Amino acid sequence: MTATRIHVHTPDGRHDLAVAGAEAALQLSRLLASRGFPLNTRCGERGLCGGCEAELRAGSLLRIADGARVPAGATARVRSCQMRLGAEDVELALPARSLMSHEPSVVAEFRLNIPWACDPIVPGARYGAAVDVGTTTVALLLCDLATGRVLAAASAFNAQIRFGEDVLTRIGQCGADPGALGQLQRAVAAETITPLLQDACRRAGVAPGAVGAMSVAGNTTMLHLLAGVDPTPMGVHPFQPAFLDHRTYSPGDLGLKFGDGAAQVHLLPGPAAYVGADLAAGIVATGLLYDDGPALLIDVGTNGEIIAKVGDRLVGCATAAGPAFEGAGLTCGTRAVDGAIERVRLRTEPFAAELGIIGASDRPLGICGSAYVDFLWEGRRKGILQSNGRLDRAFCSRAGDAVQADAHGLKLRLHAHGASGPIWISELDVARLLQAKAAIAAGTETLLHLLGTEPRNVKRLYLAGGFGFFLSLEHAIGCGLLPGFAPRQIHVVGNTSLGGAYLALNDRSLLEEMSTACRTMEAIELNLQPGFEDAYIDHLVLP
Repeated sequence: MTATRIHVHTPDGRHDLAVAGAEAALQLSRLLASRGFPLNTRCGERGLCGGCEAELRAGSLLRIADGARVPAGATARVRSCQMRLGAEDVELALPARSLMSHEPSVVAEFRLNIPWACDPIVPGARYGAAVDVGTTTVALLLCDLATGRVLAAASAFNAQIRFGEDVLTRIGQCGADPGALGQLQRAVAAETITPLLQDACRRAGVAPGAVGAMSVAGNTTMLHLLAGVDPTPMGVHPFQPAFLDHRTYSPGDLGLKFGDGAAQVHLLPGPAAYVGADLAAGIVATGLLYDDGPALLIDVGTNGEIIAKVGDRLVGCATAAGPAFEGAGLTCGTRAVDGAIERVRLRTEPFAAELGIIGASDRPLGICGSAYVDFLWEGRRKGILQSNGRLDRAFCSRAGDAVQADAHGLKLRLHAHGASGPIWISELDVARLLQAKAAIAAGTETLLHLLGTEPRNVKRLYLAGGFGFFLSLEHAIGCGLLPGFAPRQIHVVGNTSLGGAYLALNDRSLLEEMSTACRTMEAIELNLQPGFEDAYIDHLVLP
């Protein structure tokens, strides 16, 4: 039997393969993988992405779907998973971006569920930085672009916080004060990102001038403020952003200090005003874009965003969840740092709180999101909280001085000797937590209803956001944050905004796939959806 020959060109050089028999009938992507050239088939070989794209330089291939002959030519780029060999020899070029350099993995504080290649967003750059600009915090990774290896990580509060805790407040500042836009841009660029990059470079032994690329994900308002573009039209209906597309700048244009004259900053694309590039990054990093579903991505951060996918339909929304699950605005709330209470177990006879503290400190700083979820579940299960979130009066009569009253109602002491005094949870704290969990639960329910499905049918729920790594899924389901789901459905994926920025930095083909996600997604305004307000009210109670 005569063998068909494949002449494969990769960045390593030319490789000649002889193929005969049943092997010749395989999908080209599988054939190449079996011969030591695995490709980025991140969509599961369904032709939905460009990860396995190859250049057909000579000969022809057969398209599997209809058997049509696809000849070589000037524009003959083919998706290998959709092709097989024909009768003639072929010559293929496999670009670096198509070669599976890295398997799905956990990097820093996020999980990558797709393969990716080393094909940097700025060709020729040796070092690059991936940045997630959050409303509350900014996270940065410094990478060696030759290998994708993370050299150093740094994070800090977004210095814009002094102008307001949420995006609407900062948008309002820009509308009220002509000078606020410049001040907000300096706060995030000069006061936050540049020091973080300098810190990461110092610890990695890399000169900031050697950094040639930066990819930035964030919500749409944060990217407008970083770019120095007025966000005020997003503060009023119809919430119109000035841009959503991928944009490229030189560092100096944004007030950043790194690189030489060739360095570039890439702002990643976003779908809508309140479903931003951070979610587009997450759609790709989790693999949701390539998932037939039903599947969900829920990001419980300063803003609560939800993406749902069923078949080819992709819908997304933002909810008014606020930053309660990051500890903001609560009596003793804190982020998940050393000294934070991350676990709570309660006893009632007599009352006692068993606490898990990050770093095992004797004097905790405060309570972080995972512990608040524990408290909602434990408090309701043990009869400490009523369904409306109020402290049970019979419990209060037995709890002694662990329950006290202040101007905002009753509060319960979890620890007598915290770093700044007693650690309390108040009824007002619980009310804010119930509002946040109701917004997430009702938004999820509304999107699934819109797509004609329900929680029990969801194959994968990707839970993004920092506190998800430490969350008790049983308690999140039990307190009504993720109602109707089972722990086996939930995949904790961490900071997928940073994960997507990292992927785009290292594999530029994924930038186009993020743009595809943005063009595909329908942005839904929850307040215009029938039933959303009723669902929100229904979820304001503890089950």
